[in-house]
Formats: sequence, C-alpha cells, structure tokens
Amino acid sequence: MIQEPGPLEPEGFEPEATRRDSGVAESSRANRGWWDRNADEYQIEHGTFLGDDRFVWGPEGLDEVEAELLGRPEELKGKDVLEIGAGAAQCSRWLAAQGARPVALDLSHRQLQHALRIGGSFPLVCADAGALPFGDGSFDLACSAYGALPFVADPRLVLGEVRRVLRPGGRFVFSVTHPVRWAFPDEPGPEGLSVSSSYFDRTPYVEQDEQGRAVYVEHHRTLGDRVRDIVASGLRLVDLVEPQWPAWNTSEWGGWSPLRGNLIPGTAIFVCERD
Repeated sequence: MIQEPGPLEPEGFEPEATRRDSGVAESSRANRGWWDRNADEYQIEHGTFLGDDRFVWGPEGLDEVEAELLGRPEELKGKDVLEIGAGAAQCSRWLAAQGARPVALDLSHRQLQHALRIGGSFPLVCADAGALPFGDGSFDLACSAYGALPFVADPRLVLGEVRRVLRPGGRFVFSVTHPVRWAFPDEPGPEGLSVSSSYFDRTPYVEQDEQGRAVYVEHHRTLGDRVRDIVASGLRLVDLVEPQWPAWNTSEWGGWSPLRGNLIPGTAIFVCERD
C-alpha cells in the first residue's frame, strides 16, 4: 500500500530562488523534503521517458545497453551493485534483469515507495549517501544517474563512502548536470543560449521559504573540481563521457532540449575505479 506523501507547502507558495551557502545538514534536510513532496509529480512527468526497467544516464537518453559504462551486460551477472539516488529504482530493475544483485538506495522515502509500486525483488534502502549503511567492500560496482552528487554540499563525503563500500577493482559511474550548463539560464529555448552567470561561481542554488529555510538545494562544481574530488577520495578517473543529443530525442526536460543539446553538453558522466 502506497502511503500518502507528507504535507505540502501552503497553497500558492512560491519559494524564493537565490544563491547562497548551504551546508551538509541543511542541504540534506531540504532535498529529502523536496523529493518526498515532488516524487509523485516527477514520476508522472518523467516516468514514461525513464521507463520501469531502463538504465538511462540522463535527459539525452543515453542508455547503459549502448554505453556499457559499467561493463558488458554479460559481465554484470552475479555482481553486487549499489545504485545511489535510485528514485523509483529503474536502473536497479534493469541491472537485476541482467543477473546482477542490485541494492537501490535513496534519501527520499516517497521515491522508494514508487519503487515498491513498480516492483522488484532487490532491497530498497532509505539512507543518506554521505553515510552509507554497508560494510567495507560490500559491492563490486556502484552507479548513480543524477542521484545524490548534484545535491550534496560535500561530494567527497559521498565519494569516500563509495570507495569504502567498493571492493578492490570496483567501478563507480555517476552522472551529473554538466558544469558548463551552470553558466546558462535553465531554459530549453533560444533564451537559454547566452551565458548569464560565471562558470566559476560555486555558490549553491537555493530555493527557500518565507523564513529563509532552504527547501531545495543544488551545488555547482567545475569540471576541475569534480576531478579533484574524485582523486582526493581515492578513486581513479578512467573516462569522462559527455553525451551528444541524439536525433531521435525530441523531448524537453527542464533546460535540456534538442536545441541546446546540439550546441552544449548537458550531462557529464564520470567513470571511476577503485585500485
């Protein structure tokens, strides 16, 4: 039985968008609440594109079937895989179909209720990615398609935890908003093609209520920041994938669109390994 979500903001409430500092605890609290409140709308709006059992790395539609960033499908059989920021666990469902043993983890209880609604025989875990509730060396692989990393104040906490739970030789692949996109407005049309802010401004994007409490937080890192975070966490970067927008994808998703996707990258996928 799917429970009803928690209380929403008052009717007519519009959060104030700003750029300001937001620490680990505030970011976690705000984003847990945001995803719990918005999980239903998110699944209605994007569920068809994501499918129930596809592994899609981002709005461009790059599919793990084609990308093989975690390895060839036949190599996934029997592997223990942690999906971080799983949402409704579409990626975990695809991994299970390949014979892997996935665990789907998400900060949002409501998102995991949608995973229950769709179904699957793998574990669902509600936890913060910065404090993974697993023993050292528990997984062969880890993955995150736009999960956790864009929303945490200290990505090294997450990366360090991922390294800890990976076995030697394990691989972690994660996708995030391409850092270049932060310099452009979040608009899919022509108005989103002109630089409007500094690429080097790392000040978080925050939506806050009338009392100044954050209700949504997203953090910006430059490409160099991402590489340094990976290396400092004891992982080795082996590839950086910037998907081009495919001709078949005519959809828009926030600031992603065919117009923008043919001109600037919208997603960055980091392929990392633990030695």
